[in-house]
Amino acid sequence: MAGTSSPEAVKKLLENMQGDLRGLSLECRKKFPPVKEAAESGIIKVKTIAARNTDILAALKENSSEVVQPFLMGCGTKEPKITQLCLAAIQRLMSHEVVSEAAAGNIINMLWQLMENSLEELKLLQTVLVLLTTNTVVHDEALSKAIVLCFRLHFTKDNITNNTAAATVRQVVTVVFERVVAEDERYKGGKLRRKEGDLCQLVNADAPYWLVGMTEMTRTFGLELLESVLNDFPRVFLQHQEFSFLLKERVCPLVIKLFSPNIKFRQGSTTSSSPAPVEKPYFPICMRLLRVVSVLIKQFYSLLVRILNTECEIFLSLLVKFLDADKPQWLRAVAVESIHRLCVQPQLLRSFCQSYDMKQHSTKVFRDIVNALGSFIQSLFLVPSTGNTSATPNQTGSNASGNTGSAQTNPGVLGMGGGATVLPAFEYRGTWIPILNVTVQGSAKATYLEMLDKVEPPTIPEGYAMSVAFHCLLDLVRGITTMIEGELGEAETIIQTTTEATSLPTQSSEQQDLQSVSDQSEKELVSRAVWEEMVNACWCGLLAALSLLLDASTDEAATENILKAELTMAALCGRLGLVTSRDAFITAICKGSLPPHYALTVLNSTTAALSSKSYSIQGQNVQMISPSSESHQQVVAVGQPLALQPQGTVMLTSKNIQCMRTLLNLAHFHGAVLGTSWQLVLATLQHLVWILGLKPSVGGALKPGRAVEGPSTVLTTAVMTDLPSISSMISKLFENSQYLDDVSLHHLINALCSLSLEAMDMAYGNNKEPSLFAVAKLLETGLVNMRRIEILWRPLTGHLLEVCQHPNSRMREWGAEALTSLIKAGLTFGHDPPLSQNQRLQLLLLNPLKELSNISHPDIRIKQLECVLQILQSQGDSLGPGWPLVLGVMGAIQSDQGESLIRTAFQCLQLVVTDFLPTMPCTCLQIVVEVAGSFGLHNQELNISLTSIGLLWNISDYFFQRGEIIEKELNKEEALLQKQAEEKGVILNRPFHPASPFDCLWLCLYAKLGELCVDPRPAVRKSAGQTLFSTIGAHGTLLQHSTWHTVIWKVLFHLLDRVRESSTTADKEKIESGGGNILIHHSRDTAEKQWAETWVLTLAGVARIFNTRRYLLQPLGDFSQAWDVLLDHIQSAALSKNNEVSLAALKSFQEILQIVSPVRDSEKPETPPAINVSVPLVVGTTTATNLGRSFMRTDSIGERIGRYNGSEPPVITDEIEDLNLWWAAWNSWYRIGSESTRPPITCDKLTFIPSQPFLTALIQIFPALYQHIKIGFSMDDLQKLGVILHGAVSVPISSDASPFILPSYTEAVLTSLQEAVLTALDVLQKAICVGSEGMQIMYPAIFDQLLAFVEFSCKPPQYGQLETKHIANAKYNQIQLFAPAEWVALNYVPFAERSLEVVVDLYQKTACHKAVVTEKVLQNIIKTLRIPLSLKYSCPSESTWKLAVSSLLKVLSIGLPVARQHASSGKFDSMWPELANTFEDFLFTKSTPPDNLSIQEFQKNESIDVEVVQLISTEILPYANFIPKEFVGQIMTMLNKGSIHSQSSSFTEAEIDIRMREEFSKVCFETLLQFSFSNKVTTPQEGYISRMALSVLLKRSQDVLHRYIEDERLSGKCPLPRQQVTEIIFVLKAVSTLIDSLKKTQPENVDSNTWAQVIALYPTLVECITCSSSEVCSALKEALVPFKDFMHPPASKVQNGES
Repeated sequence: MAGTSSPEAVKKLLENMQGDLRGLSLECRKKFPPVKEAAESGIIKVKTIAARNTDILAALKENSSEVVQPFLMGCGTKEPKITQLCLAAIQRLMSHEVVSEAAAGNIINMLWQLMENSLEELKLLQTVLVLLTTNTVVHDEALSKAIVLCFRLHFTKDNITNNTAAATVRQVVTVVFERVVAEDERYKGGKLRRKEGDLCQLVNADAPYWLVGMTEMTRTFGLELLESVLNDFPRVFLQHQEFSFLLKERVCPLVIKLFSPNIKFRQGSTTSSSPAPVEKPYFPICMRLLRVVSVLIKQFYSLLVRILNTECEIFLSLLVKFLDADKPQWLRAVAVESIHRLCVQPQLLRSFCQSYDMKQHSTKVFRDIVNALGSFIQSLFLVPSTGNTSATPNQTGSNASGNTGSAQTNPGVLGMGGGATVLPAFEYRGTWIPILNVTVQGSAKATYLEMLDKVEPPTIPEGYAMSVAFHCLLDLVRGITTMIEGELGEAETIIQTTTEATSLPTQSSEQQDLQSVSDQSEKELVSRAVWEEMVNACWCGLLAALSLLLDASTDEAATENILKAELTMAALCGRLGLVTSRDAFITAICKGSLPPHYALTVLNSTTAALSSKSYSIQGQNVQMISPSSESHQQVVAVGQPLALQPQGTVMLTSKNIQCMRTLLNLAHFHGAVLGTSWQLVLATLQHLVWILGLKPSVGGALKPGRAVEGPSTVLTTAVMTDLPSISSMISKLFENSQYLDDVSLHHLINALCSLSLEAMDMAYGNNKEPSLFAVAKLLETGLVNMRRIEILWRPLTGHLLEVCQHPNSRMREWGAEALTSLIKAGLTFGHDPPLSQNQRLQLLLLNPLKELSNISHPDIRIKQLECVLQILQSQGDSLGPGWPLVLGVMGAIQSDQGESLIRTAFQCLQLVVTDFLPTMPCTCLQIVVEVAGSFGLHNQELNISLTSIGLLWNISDYFFQRGEIIEKELNKEEALLQKQAEEKGVILNRPFHPASPFDCLWLCLYAKLGELCVDPRPAVRKSAGQTLFSTIGAHGTLLQHSTWHTVIWKVLFHLLDRVRESSTTADKEKIESGGGNILIHHSRDTAEKQWAETWVLTLAGVARIFNTRRYLLQPLGDFSQAWDVLLDHIQSAALSKNNEVSLAALKSFQEILQIVSPVRDSEKPETPPAINVSVPLVVGTTTATNLGRSFMRTDSIGERIGRYNGSEPPVITDEIEDLNLWWAAWNSWYRIGSESTRPPITCDKLTFIPSQPFLTALIQIFPALYQHIKIGFSMDDLQKLGVILHGAVSVPISSDASPFILPSYTEAVLTSLQEAVLTALDVLQKAICVGSEGMQIMYPAIFDQLLAFVEFSCKPPQYGQLETKHIANAKYNQIQLFAPAEWVALNYVPFAERSLEVVVDLYQKTACHKAVVTEKVLQNIIKTLRIPLSLKYSCPSESTWKLAVSSLLKVLSIGLPVARQHASSGKFDSMWPELANTFEDFLFTKSTPPDNLSIQEFQKNESIDVEVVQLISTEILPYANFIPKEFVGQIMTMLNKGSIHSQSSSFTEAEIDIRMREEFSKVCFETLLQFSFSNKVTTPQEGYISRMALSVLLKRSQDVLHRYIEDERLSGKCPLPRQQVTEIIFVLKAVSTLIDSLKKTQPENVDSNTWAQVIALYPTLVECITCSSSEVCSALKEALVPFKDFMHPPASKVQNGES
């Protein structure tokens, strides 16, 4: 306004007006004077107004009627020039807005006239336009008149006018509606709304209500106006109910009515088929109608919901119908364009969905639209639009309406073949449809909806409809997903912010916040329902269409768009949680990735479920079209399908790879919403990876690798360069899993696991290369999610453990690889909090490592152990509570698991023992011991077993050095466990319970070594035994006193029991060799012998402990039971049928018997002063703890006692208990002795006979034992001992052993056994000697024992029924080296002789003892000696009888006086006959001397005989009065016998004089002689011996003489034997001597009888005179001379003499 109201403008206006008026008056001056006048008065009027008024414009407006009048009149002239001038002037006034309402009305009337006269039509239109646009003075009828005027002009014949009028009408209509809008702003109301109705009337060919004067109207123009009004002024209709009503009542019905020809029309149907003629669809109207509908729907969808619901539904249904295949091509194209317009408006679609799809009984409009698009696309492929419904798809169409393509013209294929550029197109089953670039993405730029000037339907280019439909789909997807995702995002942020707000601690606002949250969530629920409905409504149709297009697409860009649409839909469904639809889209992408008809069960099952649903669209079935198999894609790879029986190869095209990339993107960016679809995605990827020949490498990443079987994979260079990027995309996909939330991660893991399970199933039963994709990716996923490993660890490792058990080795190997890599990574990862503070996590991580132990495959176990080794090397110091698991893994290796496994495991253990004992919790030490022990028991590799025993020794050393620390820690742990147990109310239970935890550790170690001591392998047993006893010996001092009880009973005795059992049941079969070429010594060539060694070692060890630790064991309460058990073991070992064991048992027995009783304090000067007599007083509460256990190795007695006075003072056991122990030992000894020396009942080759060393050792024990039991040693015990000694000596020896034990036969040496026997008796005898009176009654028994041994010299003892050879014979048989062993009796002579010496010795000492006298010991000695004496030369050894004689002499020299002493008691009565017989048997032996006896020897022997006679003459005969007469008589007879030469015819002449025993005879004779002249007769008893001697002597002389005479006579000239001559000489001399003696004795002493006998000799003597020997003669002379005394005259009393 400023422009027109400024003073300059006003001034100019006035000038112009005046100018115009002047011009007008000039023009009209001649023809039209009234006009001229009016013009001139007008000038004056203007001037007046200008002069009078300040506001000139207002004044002008007021008087405008007058001002305008001249111009109107000018127009009335109908002169063109004048009219033009007037119109220009009127326009000028109008533009300055100085026209009043009245003036305006006049102007319009004037214009109407001009119009009716068809004058200045363009200028008219211009004027109307200016009039209506500058201000609002024209209204109501004037306005309607102005509008009608324009309309009327539109329908003139002039084209320019027509078009200008059309434009003006449009502008005018716009102006009118703008006024309504402006009016609404000022005040409500207005009368313009009839115009709209009139438009409808006109279009509908009815009479208008308001626009009076309209004569004609076209529908096209009407519709265009309608469209522009609706499009430009939606608010008018929305705000005014009247307008809304108009829309509903007029506009919509009109549109529907006009649509009817299009609906009814069927393309190609004949006219006759329907009774009424069908109006053909008319393109301009149809197109404009669709535009109106578009506008209606677009602008008024908010009204639609309320008011135009049904109408809108109808419109949309119509649109859908127009897509039908039987509609004209142009109609379908225009309809698709209209739908496209809707598709780019997601909010609009949303409201459809809300208004229709979500209402119960309403048409599913949104769903139908989408499905219609789908059907439309399908129909384009299936039915070429030839205008004939019956046309078959392959018919060659040539219709002008556009051939959609046919097989004959296939530019795509030809182009490809010719190497020309390929047009982007879709191709499906021979139908080729190019893709045209119709529109920019996201905008619906229509082509045919804009063709307002066309009257005839245009030709639609091929592929146009398809391209638009394709874009519809893409825009639809893009719009919906963008909208929903945007809203979803908003909703999520709102929820987040509100939850954050509620979590703030502001009290007052809390309520309202909660309120807002609940409102929010309700709102969100509503929105979510809409979103879900939208997706549910459209996904099937979209999927069907997109899948088809994907299959048909030959253009990479198009494919990309389709895939993108599918991907965004899948992601959206995922976000909304719509599983079925999500899976369907994902399946589509997956199918696209794989070769056609690829057998993949996961996908097939999904599509089966989908294809069973067919979607009905207005009675038409839309089936999911299965992809065509012909593909004109470039093949980029050929590979093996992943199947059980791969049939040939499969091909991958570039499209497959493109789909694969999409799939990867989907998983990459939308992994969080995939949920269970991971299964599909991963299964597909797995197959693709397999076909492409990618193999997993370290860490799970995939690298190109050659296929193992079948024709190797063929890849083009394009793919080859792509592979690394595909591989890295796959890896990235799994790396991205670290950003997934926990639930999604679990879905991913589950999918991988089930995929892996399938791969496992496929790999069963064949050893083909399995698919390792899943396992590798599980590893990769685990590695990137270390920070939250806890939540996925169990499912992950649980599955991998299953993989590790798979029979396919490659599968297993990867399972183990993945599992161990994860465990190692988990342990090295920097967790927060660190593992050292999060024990639960550490154990969780290590647990699967332990679980691997349940798998028997060695390759897995090797991996497991290598992992352990690596963990130890990298994490060993920080394992902490994980140690039990790690150790458990080593301990779980079984013997049967192969050498390399055991070796690796053992390597780990060695590392632990050498490096990690100090860093592990002390509670794990026990496990280390157990594991080390278990390796000892493995029988695969002896060296490992032996080394593990060495480790146990090292461990024990470690315990010893770190004892205090370990003990402290264990006690702490124990207290904690105790507390927990009490809280739970359970009893704490651990092995070796009451012992302290540290002691339990030791006991555990001992127990393990104990187990190894009974291992089947001798070397292990030996090593373990030595280690066990060394450990107990070296470190046993650390144990608490009470623990020794357990050591003894649970460890040592238990071990002894087991060893004893194994030894007694061991196999006696010979073992050929010790493995390899090792020869086994014969002493170890059976299991039994090998066990024997173990038994020996064990028993010795236990005995040594008993010996060295007696001071500890004795105070234990049950020492005596322990002692008994030990003795029992010694006994059973000693009685075992194995020489080595039995001998060793005795050695152990000796060892424990060398123990001294504990010394009393008072007798102990060497005791350190610290613990003197008052031990208990020194130990106060303060020292108790310190002395409780000292950790030094000290073994002096003082310290031993000191060590135990912490807990209790040393117990000095009393003698009685001690005695019991010794007696127990004696009983054991006795049992061993009696069992081992008892002869066997039957005898065969297998009879076991104890060895000499054994028996020796047995007997040697007795003296030591006896020292302790002598006080109570009774006669019974002596008897028992005797039996054993006798038995022991009787045992023969094997001829194999004899050379080593026996002296050569000639040597008189005792065996050590015999010596031991004699020593035993000697000890006894000495003890009796100094013992009490009561003990002396044992002497006789000892004599008996010794005498029994003496008899052995002549009668070797029998050992049961065993046949023994004499030693000499055995000696000569030695040559048969390998003859079966025979038993050889010993040479008992030396032993018997030594026994005899002992007897003599002992008798000399004890002859006078009462018991010796009473028990007739002398008689027994004589009786025993009689045996060798009577045998004399027949004795086995010559020395025997000689010794017997000398012994007899010695014994008699002592014994006879004793016997004489006790003569009266009769105790010796029975001895004399025995003695006489003994003399008799010896002096006149029946045995002949050996032929080779030398003269010197004979003389020696004779001198022995002489000694005996001398003994008689000195010791017996002088005491005849104390001796029984019969005995003396026997002696005399014997002397008599001896004094006569005994002749043997075998003598040679030379020897005869010696052999005659001249000397002996002489002595006998002399003795007789001596006793015949005993002058000192004091008693009659003495006299009788002389008389007896005389008569015997005389008788003897008589006999000799008679014999001589006889022999002399017989011999004739031959001289008699020398000794006979000697004898006769001796007798003659004796006679003379006798007579001399008789003469000298007192006459009364000589019996008259004697004289008679003497005289009777005389005649005999006389007869000898004839002898030829001069010596005899001289002797005879001497003998005859004494007779002179008898030659005196007869006495006077002759009678007396005769009487």
